[in-house]
Amino acid sequence: MKKKVVLLSAVVLVLFAVSSATYAAEPIKLTFSQYFPVSHQNSIITGQFCDEIKKRTNGRVEITHYPGGTLTTAPKMMDGVVTGISDLGFSSINYNPGRYPVTDATDLPLGRPNGWVSSQVSDDFYHKFKPKEWDKVHVIYLSATGPNVIQTVHKPVKTLADLKGLKLRGVGKQGETLKALGGATVPLEMVDVYESIRRGVIEGCMMPVEVLKGWKLGELEKYVTASWMVGNTNTFYVVMNLEKWNKLPADLKKIFDEVGMEFKEKHALAWNGIDTEAIQLFKQQGGQIVQLEDTEAARWKKAVEPLIEDYKKQSVSAGFKPAEVDAWISYIRERVTYWTKAGNEKGIKSWWQQ
Repeated sequence: MKKKVVLLSAVVLVLFAVSSATYAAEPIKLTFSQYFPVSHQNSIITGQFCDEIKKRTNGRVEITHYPGGTLTTAPKMMDGVVTGISDLGFSSINYNPGRYPVTDATDLPLGRPNGWVSSQVSDDFYHKFKPKEWDKVHVIYLSATGPNVIQTVHKPVKTLADLKGLKLRGVGKQGETLKALGGATVPLEMVDVYESIRRGVIEGCMMPVEVLKGWKLGELEKYVTASWMVGNTNTFYVVMNLEKWNKLPADLKKIFDEVGMEFKEKHALAWNGIDTEAIQLFKQQGGQIVQLEDTEAARWKKAVEPLIEDYKKQSVSAGFKPAEVDAWISYIRERVTYWTKAGNEKGIKSWWQQ
C-alpha cells in the first residue's frame, strides 16, 4: 500500500512539474495598434518591431500587429493604449491638440530639414524634459516626419498670395502653420484625405511628401512646393501600456529598451527614405516641384514666426514658467543644429537636395 502511495505521489509531482514548466513556457502575448495601411513603410517597420521582439526574447513575448486602424483609429490611439484596448500603439501627437502641451514644441516651425533630424530632435527632447503628459504610458521612442510642405491638385503655389484661401488638409501644429501661411485648414484623418481630394472637398494638403506614395496622394496631386525651410514636422510615438510594462521581468524590459533604441534610428532613416521614394515616383508621374525664391522663402519663415510666440504665451497661461518654455525652444534649436550637422557628416540627404 505504501508503495502505491509513494508511486502516486511521484506521478503527481511529475505531472505538476510538467504542468508548471508548460505554464512557465507560455509566451507573454501583447497587441500593437497603428493606423497606417498594410503596404505603408510605417506598417512594415512596426511589424518588424514586433518580429524583432519575439526573436530577441526567444519567443517569450509575442506581439500581434494590427495595422490600418483595425483596433484603434489615429485619434484614439493613446487612449487605447492607456485603457488597454491595445498594449502598444503608434500615432502622431497632432491628432490630439492640447494633450501634449510640452511635446507640442517639437512640431513648431523651427526649420527641421528632414525626418532623420526631426526624429533625433523629438526623441532627445523627450529624454531631456520627460514631460508629465507621457506619465500614463511607457515611451519606447519618439519619431518624426520630414517637413510638411504644400501639395496641390490644380495650381502651383509659388507665393503666399497663391496659397491664400486654398482649402488644404492640416491638423495640430501642422494646421496652425498652414493657417499662418494663409491657407484654409481642413482637419481630416488620413484615411479620409484621398477621397476628400478626389471629390474636390479639399484642394490638397500640407504634409510630408511621403504621402504622395504611402497614401497614394500623388495619383491626384500635381504640384509640390518645396517650402521645407518653414520646418514644421509631425512627431510620432511608440508607447506601451504602463501596467503591462511594469509587469515585464527586468530582462525583457532591457530587450524592449535595446530594440526600441535600434528602431528609433531605423525609423528616423525610414522617414528620409520614404520621402525620397515618394518624390521620385511623383516626378515619374509628371508631378512638378516648385522651388521658392530666396526672398519668398524669407516671407514664409517670417509668416510663421508668430506661432512660436503664441505657443510661449499659451504655455505660460497653462501654468508653465516663461524660462521653462524658453528652455524648450532653445533646446530644440540647438538639437536641430547639432543633428543637421551630424546628418551632413553621415551623408544623410533630404529629398529636396537630391
